[in-house]
Amino acid sequence: MIENSIVAQLNSPLYHSFERNVMTARTVLSTAALLTVVTAAALGQSDSTKRQYINLPRPVANLPFSDGVLAGNTLYLSGKIGLDPQTGKVPTDINDELQYLFDGIKNVLKEAHMTMDDLVYVQVFCADLSLYGKFNTAYRAYFAKDFPARAFIGSGPLLFGGHFEIQGIAVK
Repeated sequence: MIENSIVAQLNSPLYHSFERNVMTARTVLSTAALLTVVTAAALGQSDSTKRQYINLPRPVANLPFSDGVLAGNTLYLSGKIGLDPQTGKVPTDINDELQYLFDGIKNVLKEAHMTMDDLVYVQVFCADLSLYGKFNTAYRAYFAKDFPARAFIGSGPLLFGGHFEIQGIAVK
């Protein structure tokens, strides 16, 4: 009895109409995907699935992350802390820490043939919100034109005793 009901449903005009609509939707989606790839190739855009992993020399070895991942024309920057490149420690002077922090970000961007002005979004974690003003003073000096969108978030303690950690997204 149930078998006959299922067979009847599969033979119904409604089911065949549904099946044709599903096949049409699949064809449209496949065609759209193909057109996207062909258009990107025609415009000289890189395949966004191609990735370049950026790993700069660092004083703390064997950490399980990349400094940045370039996917197409978008660079995703891992969280960066202002470590002294010689000692691998956070300096006691906040201004030195900020310089190491921003220079580290610039170095990752440089590897992707980008600059600070290619940043479109940054997220700043700060262990001590009373340093907001000092951070902004240093931050302004690293941009030639418009600033990226930004979140400045109060955090708990950061790795290695850092006061700031920045992650971001840049687009060429």
